[in-house]
Amino acid sequence: MLTSIRDQLGQALFRRVAGPDGPATRARIHDTPGPRWFGPDRPIRTVHGDASMFIGGLSALLLQSLHPLAMAAVAGHSGYRGDPWGRLQRTSAFLAVTTYGTATDAQRAVDHVRGIHERIRGTTAEGVPYHAADPHLLGWVHAAETDSFLRAHERYGAHSLDDAAYDAYVADTARIAEALGVIDPPRDRRELVERLSAYRPELRAGPEARAAARFLLFQPPLPLALRPFYGGLAANAVALLPPWTRGMLWLPRLPVVEDLAVRPTGQALTRTIRWAMHR
Repeated sequence: MLTSIRDQLGQALFRRVAGPDGPATRARIHDTPGPRWFGPDRPIRTVHGDASMFIGGLSALLLQSLHPLAMAAVAGHSGYRGDPWGRLQRTSAFLAVTTYGTATDAQRAVDHVRGIHERIRGTTAEGVPYHAADPHLLGWVHAAETDSFLRAHERYGAHSLDDAAYDAYVADTARIAEALGVIDPPRDRRELVERLSAYRPELRAGPEARAAARFLLFQPPLPLALRPFYGGLAANAVALLPPWTRGMLWLPRLPVVEDLAVRPTGQALTRTIRWAMHR
């Protein structure tokens, strides 16, 4: 019975993340012969294959929303409210194919995303133009994502890596970032911290960012029975954010509660996900 429950839970999680074509996509990514961008010993494979990505991905979305131009592009073109699971599935497929797939498939996925970015243009409510293919804007999205994934793995990963391996993880992600059009992405953790700090004068939480945070944290398109499980992930995604972001998004910081209740819940949830998905 326990094995049956495990399999059912794992399949349900995989369907949510990978979509109806998930099994076929997974087989193509992992079973197609050919050279890869990253060998089996690279840290990017360890980080992106861990259950901590469930928390890191949600935290990354919250952090990325603080750049008004990135948030305007998401609000105006991504359809995250109308099709949030579809957006998650497309993102997870991109991460999987660029991390584990053949070099040919990885480049094909990058070219597809670059084509989409090239078409996404607009103007914010304040009249500021944006273009999703802008290397500077892509640099923010990449830095926020990499930092969130790294810190989530460091806190919730099955086996934390050492400093050299996390530096190597940043270098691995730079390979994908450059292919997407980022100019001179950070290649170790020190450069990543410096890059995030350099963007801070540009960041603010406007109405669109706060609306996105409310949707992601309090209005997930999930059955009521799954809301507590998601709530635990969401609380840990918030706790993972850099402290200076919390006030911008009107999210309280409760250090004692987070240390005694939130973080242990996140560790338990990621262990459960890992168990269900056999990772």
